[in-house]
Amino acid sequence: MTEPTFKQFDIVSDHSDHNYSKEEKQGQGKKNNKSGDGDCFTNSGSTVYKKIMREWKILENGLPDTIYVRVYEKRVDLMRAVIVGAAGTPYHDGLYFFDIKFPTNYPNRPPQVHYRSHGLSTNEHLGVNGHICLSLLNTWIGWGKERWVPSQSTILQVLVSIQAFALNAKAEYLSDNEVAFINKCISTVYLLRNPPKNFEGFIAGHFRSKAPDILRAYIAYANGRVLVGHYNNETEVACLTAENNSRYYVPETFKDRMEELYPVLVQAFKKNGFSAEDWVEEDLIVERKPLKPFSWHARKCFLACLPCLPWVANDDDDDDRDESLLTSKGKLD
Repeated sequence: MTEPTFKQFDIVSDHSDHNYSKEEKQGQGKKNNKSGDGDCFTNSGSTVYKKIMREWKILENGLPDTIYVRVYEKRVDLMRAVIVGAAGTPYHDGLYFFDIKFPTNYPNRPPQVHYRSHGLSTNEHLGVNGHICLSLLNTWIGWGKERWVPSQSTILQVLVSIQAFALNAKAEYLSDNEVAFINKCISTVYLLRNPPKNFEGFIAGHFRSKAPDILRAYIAYANGRVLVGHYNNETEVACLTAENNSRYYVPETFKDRMEELYPVLVQAFKKNGFSAEDWVEEDLIVERKPLKPFSWHARKCFLACLPCLPWVANDDDDDDRDESLLTSKGKLD
């Protein structure tokens, strides 16, 4: 079944669930327009109104394929955008929503942007409380044109920057990628159950078409066939066809969480109209192998480092105690 076309940019009316909707619309009586007093967001002669209309035109003509925007006919000071997570990252095929509000002296100050996190941690740039750390919004370290420049910066640049810096780069630590991926899947279930207004059809259609890829990545990560945050169709094929098909180490806690979440995710996809007939690997079977013991060289290196650690006393008795402890747990040869 072909999904109906969802416009990348459109004007809608219902803004009731927007993060800034309940804030009283400001701008009454502001002398920031050439026509004198009035509402800068409704007076077509105001500098702010004209600038926002130019932003609309830029977005209508210049959005990349993975960003969608809705603006509001009665609240031009508000805007909502969704960014599709890029392949080869922990955010692959996830949907990330942002509520935007223009200040009354726009573009002298950057817009306010709120990340709809659903109370989940994504990464250091996208906070649980919705705060976004980005140089272009003057909320992160930056110099010169990296920060907001009133005469040059645009909303399109803000959205592309979020996509490039907050939703693309892989985390420094693997555990952060694991958290980002797990929370993406939880967010997917939440969005299917509680879609933001004006995006209901888009969310349903997106996850109907992307469910197989999301589930394949899920199984590949759970079994260590692909390093978390690196999945795409090419890496999966390469891993399945490579000689001596190796496995990456997968922490038991991550496997446990994946096993717990998998049936919830599959059920949400089925309820959304995903056909199980198209999904052969319906059951998640996590491979659990005993950990290999330390080699003699690794053991010597580990013990040599113990005296350097601040929480380890520098004496022979403690070294013997640590070696005895590890040996008693079967970690050493």
